[in-house]
Amino acid sequence: MSNSDPPELARDLRLAVGRLARRLRRMYVDTGQRLSFLELAVLHRLDVSGPTSPGTLAGDEGVTGAAVAATLTHLESQQLVSRSRAPEDGRRVVVTITAVGQRTLRHREAASLGRIEEVLRDRLDAADLAQLAAAVPLLEKVATEL
Repeated sequence: MSNSDPPELARDLRLAVGRLARRLRRMYVDTGQRLSFLELAVLHRLDVSGPTSPGTLAGDEGVTGAAVAATLTHLESQQLVSRSRAPEDGRRVVVTITAVGQRTLRHREAASLGRIEEVLRDRLDAADLAQLAAAVPLLEKVATEL
């Protein structure tokens, strides 16, 4: 994949990044409990941003309210999130990640990052690692512009 012609590079980049994304997603989702990528994204968002409403979660994840409702029902049945009424407005529901949810998220992070580190350590030489490190900011730039 040394072609720098923009149309060919765009195609090669889309294929390589798509393949990588699918493998990362499968690796992350298939670790331990059977949780969907949306369920994991909701857990991650709650862990990073703190308690929030189902509507905000739907908007942030770009999915319907019904999709988030089903996701929260499953996460709650697994004791990964809890729902309660907002103290300032009893009509509003607030979703919070539980300690079990945080542990589940940490376990998945550790397992997936461990696998990536293993591949980097065992399959790439110093020159490969340097090229990959240099490519990460470029990939971020492309992602930001898309």
